[in-house]
Amino acid sequence: MRFSNKPFFQLTALASSMALASVVMAQEQVIKIGHVGPLSGAIAHLGKDNENGARLAIEELNAKGILIGGKKVKLELVAEDDAADPKQGTAAAQKLVDAKVSGIVGHLNSGTSIPASKIYNDAGIPQISPSATNPKYTRQGFNTTFRVVADDVHLGGTLGRYAVKDLKGKAIAVIDDRTAYGQGVAEEFEKAVKAAGGNLVGHEFTTDKATDFMSILTTLKGKKPDIVFFGGMDAVGGPMLKQMKSLGLNAKFMGGDGICTTELVKLAGDAMADGQVVCAEAGGVDGALKKGMDDFGVKYKKRFNDDVKLYAPYVYDAVSVMVDAMQRAKSSDPAKYLPELAKTSGYKGVTGTISFDSKGDIKNGSLTLYTYKSGKRDQIAVVR
Repeated sequence: MRFSNKPFFQLTALASSMALASVVMAQEQVIKIGHVGPLSGAIAHLGKDNENGARLAIEELNAKGILIGGKKVKLELVAEDDAADPKQGTAAAQKLVDAKVSGIVGHLNSGTSIPASKIYNDAGIPQISPSATNPKYTRQGFNTTFRVVADDVHLGGTLGRYAVKDLKGKAIAVIDDRTAYGQGVAEEFEKAVKAAGGNLVGHEFTTDKATDFMSILTTLKGKKPDIVFFGGMDAVGGPMLKQMKSLGLNAKFMGGDGICTTELVKLAGDAMADGQVVCAEAGGVDGALKKGMDDFGVKYKKRFNDDVKLYAPYVYDAVSVMVDAMQRAKSSDPAKYLPELAKTSGYKGVTGTISFDSKGDIKNGSLTLYTYKSGKRDQIAVVR
């Protein structure tokens, strides 16, 4: 009688492959990268957009296969919600520090990024913001703070000059939402208007959670402005445009990147006339580099079944730059790769070339001026 050895060999092969898989898994290090943004509240659509950018970068890097120090690693996204609230932002920051993340991409807002940055700095964990524009963020003396977009000095300054020189504004009014971002960009806008010889006729205040602007708009209407600048986000800017229309306040509406979103069209409804809104995004590419940004939009849509709202490509690049620094340092230990991150120079991302200065700001940061026509954002120019 003959006995087959086949089952024995199959079991041996299976055991060997399982053992090999166990060895591979044991060798594969998991690197946690934290992301924080508003996933609840009025600007949750922007927070989710940012998180999606981080998720897409991590999925692609894992699919490609990442080696750090000669060892294969797996990236893991640890996402937290700060609801655009400074107090919740610091709580989220401490949670990520306790989770022993190797790096942070976020926060979305300046008002949450600035207080959270101290927590990350105390823990020695690098933080790259893809969208916080208040100058203070990188001017606190921390060596852990970086950003991949231009700051409010550039943003507000460019818009202020544009209001006077290009739009020929004769009576310019300002409203800000008193957040670190809104107040900061409005102040820089005012400085630039004055420097360009413009005429400021009033400055009113609201909050980032307000819904009724009739009182401040009525006050400004009496001053007959031809331009109203708003320092704040699209969730407030859209309803403000509606109330301007109902009051018959016919003026150009300007703002920074906070209002310069694809969602503004939906939030303003039929209150936005073609060419009425002029805003700037703290970033942007033109010429040959535009194809890379367009390609990103296509794959983002394919993955999430939604259009890019604003800063997803900058988050994508922030994750990629962080991982590139880890690879150059041959380590995901924050203390070891932080010096390499600071040396980042000439990194080719979808948002353009990324190099950091001594403060952690992007060198030669660009701005893109937009208006809206037929319900769509329409690019005016890329400015450096």
